[in-house]
Amino acid sequence: MMDSSRLLKKPKLEDEPIELNKGDNEGKPSSNNNSRADNVSLQEQEEALVALIEHRTKECQLLKQKLAHYKSQLEEAEKRLSESQAKLDRVRLRSKAAPVATVAVRTEARPSNPIRNNNDPAQTRPTPSQQLSRPQLLIPPHNTRLPSLAADTRAGRNAKPELKASAATGGPMNSSPSTQPAGTETSKPFIEKGGPVGSKEKRIKRKLEQKEHQDLIHNIRTSSSPCIIRFQAGTLISSQHKRKLRSLELCPVNDHLFVTSALDGVVNLWQVQAKGSNATLLSSMDCLSPKQRRWPEDIAWHPDGDSIFAAYTADGGASQISVLNLNASREKKVTFLEGKPHQKGIINSIMFMPWVDLCFATGGSDHAVILWQEKDDSCKPKTIHGNLHSSAVMGVAGLQQKKTVLSVGADKRIIAFDMLAGRSEFKNQIESKCMSVLPNPCDFNLFMVQAGEPGRQLRLFDVRLRQTEIHAFGWKQEASESQSALINQAWSPDGLYITSGSADPMIHIFDIRYDGRKPSQSVQAHQKRVFKAVWHQSLPLLTSISSDLNIGLHKAL
Repeated sequence: MMDSSRLLKKPKLEDEPIELNKGDNEGKPSSNNNSRADNVSLQEQEEALVALIEHRTKECQLLKQKLAHYKSQLEEAEKRLSESQAKLDRVRLRSKAAPVATVAVRTEARPSNPIRNNNDPAQTRPTPSQQLSRPQLLIPPHNTRLPSLAADTRAGRNAKPELKASAATGGPMNSSPSTQPAGTETSKPFIEKGGPVGSKEKRIKRKLEQKEHQDLIHNIRTSSSPCIIRFQAGTLISSQHKRKLRSLELCPVNDHLFVTSALDGVVNLWQVQAKGSNATLLSSMDCLSPKQRRWPEDIAWHPDGDSIFAAYTADGGASQISVLNLNASREKKVTFLEGKPHQKGIINSIMFMPWVDLCFATGGSDHAVILWQEKDDSCKPKTIHGNLHSSAVMGVAGLQQKKTVLSVGADKRIIAFDMLAGRSEFKNQIESKCMSVLPNPCDFNLFMVQAGEPGRQLRLFDVRLRQTEIHAFGWKQEASESQSALINQAWSPDGLYITSGSADPMIHIFDIRYDGRKPSQSVQAHQKRVFKAVWHQSLPLLTSISSDLNIGLHKAL
């Protein structure tokens, strides 16, 4: 039997002489059998060490990525903290300058309802010191709404076992308001008795929480090789829809929640579980239009996260916009706005504007772009323009830094309309039809347009350069050459990556720093074409939808 201690001996180099010791045979050349056994053992040790080194290398890379992520999160948190401290110092300085007015404001703030009484003439014209101090009193606690919604849903599942059966069959279900835990806060619905309810506190909060502009244009096309994101094997779950999916949207205040809509007219609310390993269906609601029984063509989540708006069609005089109120009772959960400004055809796009004033825009097949704005306890539509496009408007969006509405259409035109000046700021026409427009979330001057040309489906523009295209991306479709308007794109939270579905079916990812036009990487996602893949803000996760009726969850390492 071979001595086990021999395996731990340092392997002899080829040029190392063999020493012969007196009195033992350890220094003598080994027999062929022993030599072969030593070689096999050393090979096994080498393979084990190589595998261990690979494992620990991946472990170090993962920890470095996590460290970089948390460092960036810490920098952002410290930045927000310093801004809040600076605002507090300014308010305190102003309070010292006018102590009497400050005491008056604090006395007024004692009632539980911070909204002013419009019938009180003493409050109609506040003093300048009151105007400066009031925002400090009206800002609500951060994110008090969504935890109550999630808690309400969990309580509803525990209190009503029949909801689980409804979810399994894809039928409508609803969390009862009576199951909400005591002490939680429920936000006011945006639609109440057919009209929107204004919320000055929420507007001030949105203004304070607006992102700061980051200059990313100097990073575009600066690298000869893309930065690759490593993903785990994706998880597919049934969408619970009976017909083909249409839309996927994340909640703007809690990206653990997302909604899907499909041709069956059902809107499903989902919650991400286990850090992105799974998702649970929270509720389903039938959102078919009452007369024509049409499904939502496009959906948008309200900036406050408590309701979902859906666009339909203008044909037949049917209702054009519905509101799914997540906090309302089952009977009042879906309501329809009275306005019917679009003349005909499908309403292809609905998008909330990133401004303090609460409003959203729609673009339709009647060549019109409509702005819906809160006014006099109702939602009044106003035509932004109806003849600047010569064909269907396929996408609308608003710029963060100024009141400009971007619209793109099947007429190959890109139009920026200045709302304050009441005229078009610039017009641009490319060589292929446009199907969507999406501003960059960090650099407010950049926006991406989806085009219909194979190999150059994504075009990157700078609003300051107007007609100048600064980058283009694309892919060659193997399944079909036709470009579907149902295949949409999404920006990563840092504004450096774009994801796009495809008919192949793959999720294509593009890095704007890469000087090439091909995808920086492609992720195998579904069995049929992928409609959309969105990035989560707080999770290293991509969520996708496909015509295979599944939802894909793809975790980044």
